[in-house]
Amino acid sequence: MGGVRTALYNWLFARKHGGTFILRIEDTDATRFVPGAEAYVVEALKWCGLTPDEGIGAPNPGPHTPYRQSERTEGYKKAADRLLATGWAYRAFDTAEELAAKRADAESRGETFQYDAASRMTMRNDLALQPEEVNALVDQGVPCVIRFKTPETAEDIVFEDQIRGEVTVSSHVLDDKVLLKPDGLPTYHLANVVDDHDMAISHVIRGEEWLPSAALHVLLYRALGWAQPAFAHLPLILKPEGNGKLGKRDGIKGGFPVFPLAWTDPASGDALMGYREKGYLPEAFLNMLLLLGWSPGDDRELFSMEAAAAEFDLNRVVKSGARFNPDKARWFNEQYLRQTPMADLATMLKPLLEAADLPSDQTHSLLQLMLERVTFLNEIPATTWLFEAPTSFDEKLIRKKWKDETAGYILAVRDKLAALSDFNAEAIETAFKSYLEAEGLGFGAVLLPLRIVLTGIGGGPSMFAFAAYLGQTETLHRIDHGLQTIAGMRALAH
Repeated sequence: MGGVRTALYNWLFARKHGGTFILRIEDTDATRFVPGAEAYVVEALKWCGLTPDEGIGAPNPGPHTPYRQSERTEGYKKAADRLLATGWAYRAFDTAEELAAKRADAESRGETFQYDAASRMTMRNDLALQPEEVNALVDQGVPCVIRFKTPETAEDIVFEDQIRGEVTVSSHVLDDKVLLKPDGLPTYHLANVVDDHDMAISHVIRGEEWLPSAALHVLLYRALGWAQPAFAHLPLILKPEGNGKLGKRDGIKGGFPVFPLAWTDPASGDALMGYREKGYLPEAFLNMLLLLGWSPGDDRELFSMEAAAAEFDLNRVVKSGARFNPDKARWFNEQYLRQTPMADLATMLKPLLEAADLPSDQTHSLLQLMLERVTFLNEIPATTWLFEAPTSFDEKLIRKKWKDETAGYILAVRDKLAALSDFNAEAIETAFKSYLEAEGLGFGAVLLPLRIVLTGIGGGPSMFAFAAYLGQTETLHRIDHGLQTIAGMRALAH
């Protein structure tokens, strides 16, 4: 969800200002590489309708190809060499074991080790070692990383965040981040700065978790002599209870999706539900995400993406975290479901019915019955009593509402329905009401029992419309079957 919201806000901003929405794949961290992730991202954006103008998944790749960072390594190497030549970076030969020992030593003193201006001269790098030592390490092919050289003299790094205003960070708190790893691949910091410059990115709109890195990126732009883009760091999406960032475990626990499409975690094996598979319309999903961090300035809630793009402004993105509400997400889907043209809904419903091996020739009738009573279209094929007579009946409801005389009432209604020559909802309702009026009965004494024999439960659509949908023969069959089954249930209960 968080990644899709970031993509959405970038897409809206690009549309608002006539810009270009680019999909670039960051795949240079082998330890975090997830098979299938790229295809998943492309498919998720396609489902949402957020088609890139340029890059992976775009109709035409664009002028800055390639768009996978693993295929752009030459540019990162050139930038790293430039930083080395100008004294803004250095080579470090420290092993993982040596770094772990430094951290353990610091922890034993109640401190935290940081590779920075204060500690780097005690480490194995080409600032602290003699030239001949460095040359020997290079000749031996000892692996090294290239680290950024944070200024020794502390200074305030000031930049403007489009959402948070002026941000000030002391360089004293920054460490010497790795820019290029031993395998020659860049870290996020170097790769994104280089790519953003090469691709003429004007605005970097990303998650709040990257805010602590922004000061380093400002220094990198300065060191490379490039103008920096505008930064905007989006607020976190919070758990429903509001305490902490929303994560996949919250979705598992709460029974709601946190991924746009279903995903099986290759590490844990967790099968995680997706908004698409749950039955959400992509328009509803995006509208929900739009308002998780952005406000139009009034109480409007429903926006087409075209209308949202026309009004989108980073000044209206909130600074604080946005609490996710699963009930509100469902509400959005209900709104979009009910404003979608019936013909479009019928087209969407038909394959759902066919996949469940159910008849698909009455989609319009089913929608007329159920549209106001479902949150997702896939609830319709899951409602078994729509397609076959119920085999079980709500025992609690029968004990509470079914009286000794109830069966007689339903049999009398059956006779009225059997006598109808035109079996439509209006005629059924008229016959039903005339029977109640003639017998002096209230709706509650007969309508709910009729609903029970036809559906097995106590809720659902208009029973007159439902009976018309079933047809006269099936309606009479269900009444007979229901009365017989309920009589047996009551006999056993006594």
